[in-house]
Amino acid sequence: MINFTFQNSTKIIFGKDTESQVGQETRLYGKKVLLHYGGGSIKKYGLYNKVIASLKKANIGWVELGGVQPNPRLSLIRDGINMCKNLDIDFILAIGGGSVIDSAKAIAVGAKYDGDVWDFFMRKEEISDALPIGVLLTIPAAGSESSTGSVVTNDDGQLKKDIGSQLLLPKFAILNPEITFTLPSYQTAAGVTDMMAHIMERYFTNVTHVNLTDRLSEGALKTIIINAKRVFDQPNNYDARAELMWASTIAHNGLLDTGRIGDWASHMIEHELSGIYDIAHGAGLAIIFPAWMKYVYQHDVNRFAQFAVNVWDIPMNFSNPAETALLGIEKMENFFSSIGMPTTLSEVNIPEDRFDEMASKATFFGTLGNFVTLEKDDIRKIYELAK
Repeated sequence: MINFTFQNSTKIIFGKDTESQVGQETRLYGKKVLLHYGGGSIKKYGLYNKVIASLKKANIGWVELGGVQPNPRLSLIRDGINMCKNLDIDFILAIGGGSVIDSAKAIAVGAKYDGDVWDFFMRKEEISDALPIGVLLTIPAAGSESSTGSVVTNDDGQLKKDIGSQLLLPKFAILNPEITFTLPSYQTAAGVTDMMAHIMERYFTNVTHVNLTDRLSEGALKTIIINAKRVFDQPNNYDARAELMWASTIAHNGLLDTGRIGDWASHMIEHELSGIYDIAHGAGLAIIFPAWMKYVYQHDVNRFAQFAVNVWDIPMNFSNPAETALLGIEKMENFFSSIGMPTTLSEVNIPEDRFDEMASKATFFGTLGNFVTLEKDDIRKIYELAK
């Protein structure tokens, strides 16, 4: 186990009817709020009216910026930055899932910067200030409600890049599992894949003597797998939805990072799928993760065998641990298929003729990965395995 510092200051407010607290929590940080959200679902299902009532009760003014798309666009973020600067916004309230929250984080950074916010994503500037943000989570998946990161897509060039800073941690995150009852099954499945991927990025490490976080990661993965099946059978099962919602947060709040070094190549490789072809991030991860595993598993067969045994209940073949490892990868791939996720590029109509372009974009800042270092040619081979 390596040295670490763990600090996560986001206040989590979890449970039924907690959305009614949004006004009183927001009042601690701001008096004029940018209300940031996606499409019409928050209005269709009544959440918007509850939020407005709570803000009014707390005597908080607001302006609105809706229209966030999956794989949030830089163009809308720039609109939000201009609104914050011109209207003296002092707080951003994100109502939605990871795309809305990531968009809000980028706006928060850009609102405190005189240049173009894309400078931070291009590593030209370091984040030194940001508006405070709060979250009302509607889709458990990305874990952005208590993470330090933001990932957005630049419409110009179809580049999907990330930033990270402790300044991006939301001040609070309200999580009511009841809000997720109306999620379409595909969004639920993509969210399940995303949260599992966040754990697996951390799980596959070269750091030894990390038994505690290994067991925490395996337990979280099994919890997600079990409750995903329950949710698909019973969409209004509060307890199953609650397990998924909390697991999604734990998967990406930094706790499972402690004492270890994660990989993160699969996320960077996937960003080219969702950045160029605009597929759901979780769907892209369901395609890339099995291919990445097949490409690198021989680097540490025992860790992959451990993953197979402790997460997927594959019996250990002590005379051939590689067989156990491969069976674990196969079972994971089958699970993704069983919940309606694609597991090949051909299923989402991504052609082979752009593999070189995607590999080049993925290595824009250099090699990828910590478990195994990957160069452009390696990444192209992973796309080949995924086709």
